[in-house]
Amino acid sequence: MGNRVTLPAGTTLGKASDYGIDVNLGTRAAPNYQSIRRMSGYAPTFPASTADVASYDNQGDPDEDVDGRGFAASFTVQGNRSVSTGLYLPELEALIAASRAKGEAAVLDVRFYHKPAVGAPNPNDAGRADVTVEITRGNTGNTGIESFSVSITGKGGFEPITNPWTGWATNPAPKIASVTPPSRAAGQQVTITGSGFMGATDVKFGTASASAYTVVNDSTIIAVVPAGTAGNVNVTVVTPAGTSPNAPYTRGA
Repeated sequence: MGNRVTLPAGTTLGKASDYGIDVNLGTRAAPNYQSIRRMSGYAPTFPASTADVASYDNQGDPDEDVDGRGFAASFTVQGNRSVSTGLYLPELEALIAASRAKGEAAVLDVRFYHKPAVGAPNPNDAGRADVTVEITRGNTGNTGIESFSVSITGKGGFEPITNPWTGWATNPAPKIASVTPPSRAAGQQVTITGSGFMGATDVKFGTASASAYTVVNDSTIIAVVPAGTAGNVNVTVVTPAGTSPNAPYTRGA
C-alpha cells in the first residue's frame, strides 16, 4: 500500500548515517578538526538542567524551568591503525588519550553536525562542545574487527555553530606549505605541513617515494627522505583527490 499522506515536493527521508563528529586536533584558538571515521551507532542527547520556580501561585504543583542544555553522545568506532607505526587514526588516538587522562588533558573540543547523504545540511543542527571521554573495547571475542564503544559527556553547555558540512565530494587536493627542517639526508625525517593530506597514498621527493611516512592529520605528514643525491628536489603529496603542487626542498648530503 502506498503512502496516503503526500509529502512536499523536494523532500527526502533522512538516513541514520546523516551525522558526523569531528575532534579538534589543534588548539581552540586555531582548530584542526578531523572527522571521526568509521563511526556508527551515533546517539546524541541534550540533557536539561532545571530550576524549581514553584511559588504560592502554583498551589503546590511542581514547576521546573529548563535553564540549560548539555551535550552527550555515544557511538562505536572501528579500530583502524597504521601498519607502519601501529598508531590508530589520529582522531581515535585523541579519544583514547583523553579517556586515560585527567584534568585538562581529559577534555576534548568536538563539533557535531548534520551531514546528509543527499541535499543540503540542516543549518540548525550543529554545535561545538568540550567533552570528557569514556571508552571500552567493543569486540572482545576471538574473531572479528577491532571496535570501541565511546561515550562523550559535555562540560558545560554546547555552542550552536554554523553547520560546517560542505558535501561528500568536496575533498580538496593537497597543498604543501612547508617542508622542514632543511638539508635532511636520506633516512632522516622531515615534517610536511599544508592541507588536504588525509588519505595520502604517496609522498615523493622528485620521482622517488619517501622511505616511510605517517599522516599525522589533515595538515601534517612526517616523512623519511628516500635515497638520492644532495641538492634541490621537488616534494609532492599524492591523495585520491590529486597531487599537490611542487614544493622546493634542498636535500642534504
